[in-house]
Amino acid sequence: MDDTNTSKQEKSALAYRSGVAARLAGLSVETLRVWERRYGLSDTQRSEHGQRLYTAGQVRRLALLKQLVDQGHPIGTLTTLPVEQLAELTGARADHADTPSGPISVAVVGDSLARRIAAAGRSLGLDVRAACARLDEVTVPIGSADVLLVELSELDEAAVPLLAAARTRAGVAAVVVLYRFCASATIRELRAHGCLVARVPAEMGELAILCRAALAGQQVRLPERTAATAPVPPRRLDEQALAAITAAGNRLSCECPRHLSELLLMVGSFERYSAQCIARNTSDAQLHRDLELAAAQARVLLESAMERLALAEGLPLPPA
Repeated sequence: MDDTNTSKQEKSALAYRSGVAARLAGLSVETLRVWERRYGLSDTQRSEHGQRLYTAGQVRRLALLKQLVDQGHPIGTLTTLPVEQLAELTGARADHADTPSGPISVAVVGDSLARRIAAAGRSLGLDVRAACARLDEVTVPIGSADVLLVELSELDEAAVPLLAAARTRAGVAAVVVLYRFCASATIRELRAHGCLVARVPAEMGELAILCRAALAGQQVRLPERTAATAPVPPRRLDEQALAAITAAGNRLSCECPRHLSELLLMVGSFERYSAQCIARNTSDAQLHRDLELAAAQARVLLESAMERLALAEGLPLPPA
């Protein structure tokens, strides 16, 4: 009986439910389920109530897969690779022997978070070395804490330089940023700076898991992305040409000319919108440059289809 109880306790301590595992890996639960269904990623155990349970190693593997997919690797080519090779591709360490096994020393930013941790006591596995209300108040002695644990309910890009400065002053190995509402661009920027960014967890017990995961990934460095240099293909069919094709196509029983024209107008509009976003939002310029190029490539394919249709049906085309 004692052995059974011990086994259950170890299983509970080392296993995470799917929601926690997904959060730690930076995935949505829906994405995790799709990956498992299509690629059989995790050979998970089940709890007594039938819930999937993930080990720390499985969560680590999911996190590496997420990082590589974000970097442009197709998930289908990654699922058969061992964790050591995944870690090598991301530049991360495959093992984490330096991660502390006991209580994690933290510097806490956020009055509400500090109060909740204090109310829970040391059972959380956190050793609070300092606490303050705002990022510009962080004064923890360098080296006294392993993790800077920050709660910013409404997280925006203005917090990025403040977090960087606070991290430098505290001399911590890792930063965990908790939020309730935040733009995707800000999350990507913070992750590119090595921060672990997650929604405020529903259970306080997840805080130590997040801190430990941040420490385990402290050697991860995302590759620097250079600005895309691929030229945007010029438009071959402008709105006037599309209108002429649509008008001429009205005499046909087939409505494909009109449908293709509408698609081209929509894709072209999104292409121009993405180009405008590059100038408005310099911190997210690369993303919008990628979107502009993707829309342009889609436009080229649709323009080629329209030209073939116009030639087949005798519809007017502008001079080549």
